[in-house]
Amino acid sequence: MFANRTEAGRRLAERLVERGVEADIVLAIPRGGLPVGRPVADALGVPLDVVVAQKLGAPKNPELAVGAVAADGSLWLNDELVDWLSVPESYVDRERDREAANARAKVDSYRGGDPLPELAGKRVVVVDDGLATGATAQACLRQVRAAGAAHVVLAVPVAPVDAPDRFAEAADEFVAVETPVHFVAVGGAYRDFSQVPDEEARRYLTP
Repeated sequence: MFANRTEAGRRLAERLVERGVEADIVLAIPRGGLPVGRPVADALGVPLDVVVAQKLGAPKNPELAVGAVAADGSLWLNDELVDWLSVPESYVDRERDREAANARAKVDSYRGGDPLPELAGKRVVVVDDGLATGATAQACLRQVRAAGAAHVVLAVPVAPVDAPDRFAEAADEFVAVETPVHFVAVGGAYRDFSQVPDEEARRYLTP
């Protein structure tokens, strides 16, 4: 188990260095990804910034994610779940617009209106505190790809054992510290998995 997200970030940074991963920038998925991303960015000697996506909840069951959308509108859908629930296209379009606006507002709150960093031709490491469904990570990776990144690494402390296969097309490399066979939830890998308030999360953006 990881003591907390910062310790998980240190161990993830060690794994990335061992793998010889090189980067131009680390992008953390708020909020939990920021305390993980800070030691990763420090170890790689590159800036830390954010990439944001919002989940799309199912009709009448908003806690069930049928997909996610990034701040630039990049959309990822769980096609099997969408088909099984017969989610209307009109519903997806409406939720995409609404949640993309929410994602843009979150980006503004973290970046203070500053323009997003230039990613074209860059080596990018996308970091979160763990993966469960992976919906938000999928949408974030699509945004990074759309921005022209040359090489994309998805790095997390913990993920299900099948995660490397699920992200094989979305990322050039997948790095995890732990991939337990009997994965239940991300929080199960942490002794302290308390929520990270926005104010605290923003502080990690300062070296």
